[in-house]
Amino acid sequence: MNLILIAMFLALLIPIYEACRDENIWQKMLAFSSIATKASVMILVVSVLRDDWMIGIVGVIILSVGNAGMMLLSHILKRINDVTKDGYGSVVNE
Repeated sequence: MNLILIAMFLALLIPIYEACRDENIWQKMLAFSSIATKASVMILVVSVLRDDWMIGIVGVIILSVGNAGMMLLSHILKRINDVTKDGYGSVVNE
């Protein structure tokens, strides 16, 4: 079981490298969403191994609420991008 956790940790390093390397905000958000999902699955595996369901509940909450927050953030960024492209973001129109 420890080998499974080590493999999961190594799989967690791939999106971290991708987030540091890429300059595109959407690719970074995708990488951070992947990191959050993998970390919550690791928390669930640890909770099953330790037979501690309180840790498992935390993992489920992180899995459900973390991805919802990422979706809200992406929607806000999309709206900001749309507003600045249309020219409605400027204070003074000349």
